[in-house]
Amino acid sequence: VQLMESGGGSVQSGGSLRLSCAASGHTYSTYCMGWFREASGKEREGIAFIDSDGRIRYADSVKDRFTISQHNANAANIVDLQMNSLKPEGTAMYYCAADDFCSVTADTGKNPDFGYWGQGTQVTVSS
Repeated sequence: VQLMESGGGSVQSGGSLRLSCAASGHTYSTYCMGWFREASGKEREGIAFIDSDGRIRYADSVKDRFTISQHNANAANIVDLQMNSLKPEGTAMYYCAADDFCSVTADTGKNPDFGYWGQGTQVTVSS
């Protein structure tokens, strides 16, 4: 499985960005995909997740501001993260992650125990 992220960049506080992650080479019908972020000097934080049945979980820090969605295109699963009302504390490297035989629960993302990872895309929010 290969994960390819896109959409990072710089934005002012209160602005919006949209991240995308394309997963190719996926052979299992049951999976989870989502996003972690890692700010300088902080632990990696799981922020939004979706599974193959459409179950979703958000971290409290992004709930009501971020929206995760998925669709299929060109034999790839694509997961998008729409980020609105961005805050300076959202400055971090954002990583796409995926795992097989996975269902989203209330604990998904509390540990970075996903099998597949993208290389990350930088998001910088200025005040």
